[in-house]
Amino acid sequence: MRIMAIDLGDARTGIAVSDPTGTLAGVTLTIHNRKEDEVLARICGLAAEYGVEELVLGHPVNMDGSLGPRSEKYRAFGERLKAASGLPVTLWDERRTSVEAHQILSDSGKRMKKHKAQVDAVAASLILEGYLTYRKR
Repeated sequence: MRIMAIDLGDARTGIAVSDPTGTLAGVTLTIHNRKEDEVLARICGLAAEYGVEELVLGHPVNMDGSLGPRSEKYRAFGERLKAASGLPVTLWDERRTSVEAHQILSDSGKRMKKHKAQVDAVAASLILEGYLTYRKR
């Protein structure tokens, strides 16, 4: 069962797709687009291309656990994504994934200027890894 994780952003959206068994994070990429409808269509296309059976959408939760305006925006996008793709969509707490992604890129020797191009895909991988670990329990 392939699972796709999505780190939705204002300018870029990170995507990570699991291996066919749904146990390891595999393919990562970044969608460079600000138009929500086009991002939605691209996600649906990628889900079909990779044979994805479940979508995991990063859900912005405040550090204190409360939900803010971005949370509602992402919930609404998740509903649209579910309707457009016909796949189940799970909202997954994405706290600190971008911070961790920047740290991973720094530790790997990537220059800060190159982080923007990759940080969203790395964050999506972290979302996917967290979700896959949760499912194993």
